[in-house]
Amino acid sequence: MATTKKNGTEISSLGEFGLIKQLTDKMVYQQPSTLKGVGDDCAVIRETGAKGEEPVKLVTTDLLLEGVHFNLEYVPLKHLGYKAAVVNFSDVYAMNGTPTQIVVGLGVSARFTVEDIEELYSGIRLACERYGVDLVGGDTSASMTGLTISITCIGEAERKDVVYRNGAKVNDLICVSGNLGTAYMGLQLLERERLAYRGAETLIGDRIDAFKDREYLLERQLKPEARRDIIAQLREAGIHPTAMMDISDGLSSEIKHICSQSGVGCAIYEDKLPIDIKAAEVAEEMNLNIVTCALNGGEDYELLFTCDIKDYEKLVPLEDVYLIGHITKPDYGTILVGRNGEELPLRAQGWEAF
Repeated sequence: MATTKKNGTEISSLGEFGLIKQLTDKMVYQQPSTLKGVGDDCAVIRETGAKGEEPVKLVTTDLLLEGVHFNLEYVPLKHLGYKAAVVNFSDVYAMNGTPTQIVVGLGVSARFTVEDIEELYSGIRLACERYGVDLVGGDTSASMTGLTISITCIGEAERKDVVYRNGAKVNDLICVSGNLGTAYMGLQLLERERLAYRGAETLIGDRIDAFKDREYLLERQLKPEARRDIIAQLREAGIHPTAMMDISDGLSSEIKHICSQSGVGCAIYEDKLPIDIKAAEVAEEMNLNIVTCALNGGEDYELLFTCDIKDYEKLVPLEDVYLIGHITKPDYGTILVGRNGEELPLRAQGWEAF
């Protein structure tokens, strides 16, 4: 008989990463080709028979559920397909690799038409074309609960180039690309209009003025891009990050993962966080703290990385890369340094699957 909540442990008490640790802690890898398993943006697999520093395969997967990860009241199917593919590409870039192939699994309820699925796939194909990735297979099944999308992405990298989450060292610099909290503010705009004008025939069509001059915020939420340009810049500058991951669940959550796996602490400076002015305006309009949104919003799919302090001069000329803090000894903890120098514990309040 299945365990019930009455006498079982609530999954929410562990959270997503706690649950993963609980399920995989005692896992023993039996294949010598498995170089890295659970715990990073991608698994790292050596080609059969390969040795030393030969190229490796990177494998990642992402599951998107209707009503949990997306709302089709305002998410166009083509945009959804594009985003579902790109977020997987982002994981591969976060390992300093290049995405090469994807396979797509779909669970589809009876309310969707063939044309709907074609529209979804048009977005997936567009993402593949733009990033040079091949769609090589997948599976489709009936669903009783709406639309489910599962994409597995395969990438490649030289073994010596792969960057994990556990390599940050004391005095390393902490950097991010792009800006933070913008995708979250785009989501807040969409949710506000959905609730205020529920029942309108077309949300965006009927309330276009609500989004005037805020198209960038919507694009960041509905159609994010993976930062392959940042990876290219780092390579050209001769910078090899010591640790890296993409920002899907929020900056505070991601830096805490890096610190935990690297056995270090960090200091993040509030006045160094890159924040878009339109995002700040919308946050003020909605009585939200934009710094809190930047730290915890999630879905920015920017790159968070650490690098040796000796690379500082190489970092300065890079476009859209911002130095936001430094790695400290572990007993310092994970700290946010306020504008007046006050030190506050950095709390992960971003996306939590359970």
